[in-house]
Amino acid sequence: MTEEAELPPAPEQAREVFGDRFADAVRYAELLAEAGVQRGLIGPREVPRLWERHLLNCAVLSEVVPESVTVCDVGSGAGLPGIPLALVREDLKITLLEPLLRRTNFLTEVVELLGLDHVTVVRGRAEEVMGKLPPVHVVTARAVAPLDRLATWGIPLLRPYGEMLALKGDTAEEELKSASTALSKLGAVETSILHVGDGVVDPLSTVVRVEVGESPGGVRFAAKRAKAARTGRVRRRR
Repeated sequence: MTEEAELPPAPEQAREVFGDRFADAVRYAELLAEAGVQRGLIGPREVPRLWERHLLNCAVLSEVVPESVTVCDVGSGAGLPGIPLALVREDLKITLLEPLLRRTNFLTEVVELLGLDHVTVVRGRAEEVMGKLPPVHVVTARAVAPLDRLATWGIPLLRPYGEMLALKGDTAEEELKSASTALSKLGAVETSILHVGDGVVDPLSTVVRVEVGESPGGVRFAAKRAKAARTGRVRRRR
């Protein structure tokens, strides 16, 4: 029987980053280390590095999210990056989108326990909710899929001139190059790689930013979105 990994104390940077929500960040870390591991949402080996590799790594994404916008965290899993982002940015309206029931149950419990009134949990796949959820200003994601595949799920959920922010690792530049054609077809007009978290995390968190024009998802998804909107209007009339 293996010994359970122990959650280390929160580093000093966490107090600075989470501010008034520091106690809630500690509670979230404890939930990840306990229920998160028990339910198979994170691996036990991740517990000793929960703060640096997960919570802080995700919280610094707030540096590049505009003020008072709507956000959809695609494939939210155990709530990364959506929950840390919500803890540091109460000005945002965040949807945690996740298809698996055991994960959405956990997310709902966390949101209620921490009193995150600006966060909504939705069970479903990105391709299923297009046209059912209002388009958002920003889509976030972390460790969901390679960039080209992630873009086909995330970009169609955006409003015109919105952006997708994907937390990536060392493969960011390579993924961006290989996904360039797919991104263009999906309506991307500009891409960049950003490094955030100076003085908070080492190494810095790497973010791939994909900005779209007036047709998020391109022509193909514009037709799907219009069809979904028409279906929704018909259902509401009934």
